[in-house]
Amino acid sequence: MSASKVYFTDLRTSFNENLPQKLERLIKTAGIGQIDFHNKFTAVKIHFGEPGNLAYLRPNYAAVVVKVIKELGGKPFLTDCNTLYVGGRKNALDHIDAAYANGFSPFSTGCHVIIADGLKGTDEELVPVEGGTYVKEAKIGRAIMDADVFITLSHFKGHECTGFGGALKNIGMGCGSRAGKMEMHSAGKPYVNQDVCIGCGRCAKVCAHDGPSIVNGKASIDHDKCVGCGRCIGVCPMDAVCSPQDESNDILNCKIAEYTKAVVSGRPQFHINLVIDVSPYCDCHAENDVPIVPDVGMFASFDPVALDQACVDAVNRQPVMPGSHLDEVAHDHHDHFTDSCPATNWKSCLEHAEKIGVGTREYELIKI
Repeated sequence: MSASKVYFTDLRTSFNENLPQKLERLIKTAGIGQIDFHNKFTAVKIHFGEPGNLAYLRPNYAAVVVKVIKELGGKPFLTDCNTLYVGGRKNALDHIDAAYANGFSPFSTGCHVIIADGLKGTDEELVPVEGGTYVKEAKIGRAIMDADVFITLSHFKGHECTGFGGALKNIGMGCGSRAGKMEMHSAGKPYVNQDVCIGCGRCAKVCAHDGPSIVNGKASIDHDKCVGCGRCIGVCPMDAVCSPQDESNDILNCKIAEYTKAVVSGRPQFHINLVIDVSPYCDCHAENDVPIVPDVGMFASFDPVALDQACVDAVNRQPVMPGSHLDEVAHDHHDHFTDSCPATNWKSCLEHAEKIGVGTREYELIKI
């Protein structure tokens, strides 16, 4: 496979061009206009930011992408799927509240927010993964699969499980339903925290395999019957049904790559990474730490693998920010993400994504 083109611009501005204008010039130069958007439903996959976290991308950047898509005749919507963990985005109502609170309203961005896997994170489509080693059918939020065109706008930063989070993480993990997220994080099956369970029986009602049962006012799950679909997680009103989160980081990364393939295969796609506020951990945290490196710039490509590789390389060329988490823990400043989270192996996601045909790690960086 030949090298993919990745377009880059730094964050310097002038009286003639501000950052939103520079982002618009970047994505137009990178070729977003080659996509036929006319009357096409266009999913713009983004992370709205966990309440309390301030490192998420400002809605002003989303507004630029939406504006360009509309100019090209598209029908854009901002989207994400509900979280597996208990937090401010675990169901569609809380998720939309969080998005609005963080500034992602139709009035600020120019389009609506749709939570792709529905009210409780159970509205999913089973999508075959051709050539998948770990996943045969990915569980993807239905609204994402209903879209004609798929665009990502990703905050590139560190991550405590995957090393970093960029386009592949935003797509693979982000587009999974709650059951899909469980599948990526876990090799096992859900269990019930009986200290929290109220014995309402909703898990038993939703299960097609008679896995959960109520005994002495508490639910338990028979793993011989359970198939690991995760629907019980979505319907539990007390968040008592839990994922074991026992998958190794390397296999997690490979599953993210396979979920990414399920999402992007067979339709037009375009990807944007902003390498700013590079926090050591995910925007799913309800807080954000000091950036580990200086802000780098904005990147765009049709190839999400090449895009992430270019961003990793750019970050690893940066000096460590004094007083940051990386400054405290690093011993070898040639691999910032491994130094920040030594138990991770970020390369495994890119390598597996390339192996299964999502894209290539070889890129030509074009500065504008």
